[in-house]
Amino acid sequence: MMVEYTKPWLSVDAQTDKLVSRGIEIGDRTEATKLLRAVGYYRLTGYLYPFRRSERYESDDGRSRVRVLNEYLPGTSLAHAAKLIDFDRALRMLVMDGVERIEVSLRMEIGYVLGEGSPFAHRDADTFVSSFTELYEDPETGEETSKHREWLRRVDSRLGGSDETFVAHFREKYDGQMPIWALTEVLELGHLGRLYGGLSNSRATKIAHAYAVPSKRVMASWIASLNYVRNVAAHHARLFNRKLVVAPSRPGVGVVPLLDHLRDEESSKAVYGLYNALAVTAYLLRSIDAKSGWPRRLVTLLDTFPAAKNFSVDALGVHPRWSEMDLWRE
Repeated sequence: MMVEYTKPWLSVDAQTDKLVSRGIEIGDRTEATKLLRAVGYYRLTGYLYPFRRSERYESDDGRSRVRVLNEYLPGTSLAHAAKLIDFDRALRMLVMDGVERIEVSLRMEIGYVLGEGSPFAHRDADTFVSSFTELYEDPETGEETSKHREWLRRVDSRLGGSDETFVAHFREKYDGQMPIWALTEVLELGHLGRLYGGLSNSRATKIAHAYAVPSKRVMASWIASLNYVRNVAAHHARLFNRKLVVAPSRPGVGVVPLLDHLRDEESSKAVYGLYNALAVTAYLLRSIDAKSGWPRRLVTLLDTFPAAKNFSVDALGVHPRWSEMDLWRE
């Protein structure tokens, strides 16, 4: 049953009062107002969420459940929330830097491997598994299509709207015909991920092995997860305490020894926490640029995590003694 929204608009002063009434230590009221105006009430309370009180109760089906309350734990302050916001901003920037390096490298590798067979391998059905080229009826238009055709449609649309000089060159001189090694330069990680997922196993495995990744399945999962994390960061959403909707596949023990520790725990945070994506990023960068310094920069940043009582960098799902592992060493 839908409920009508009836909560009123609140001025910044009223928002401050509301935080105080729920147990937040705001400190200097002028500084509190500045913070609310800078980030907004809902964004701010997202960072404060881990500090809300909770209680156990028995549901109608007799199960013990946890209810999150509107009040906050003693000692919760806006000053700490501001530190979390600054930390998360720096984390997003570092994640963007790491994923950018992977995306640019993947553009090259896919273009290189596919281009070896044909400049236009991306338009050839033989390049892909049958499920990618299999025809089906579009439920909206009733027209025959396929995952491959839909991918080409999105890519052609992207090319049509591009203002890149080299795209205009191919448009004017070659009637828009563009070889795969040039085309990949205008593709985002999401486009690359869908293309990679459709590739024949031999081609996809060759690309995976270039990054010391054992299989197409694992590589496809990693690309999808990093694309999700990159999109979160690019849209300035909260990242540090996020449960990954698209979590990267964790290879079996012994398959990728540097990532064996991801299998040590099965808690929700260990499986779906951000640390898994950070570890995959560090691993892939070893094949792309072992001297990027990215792993050590991440260790340094996480060392500055603004911890509080019962709340630490563990919120990211990090493994105990994670920074001492070989993965994070140059």
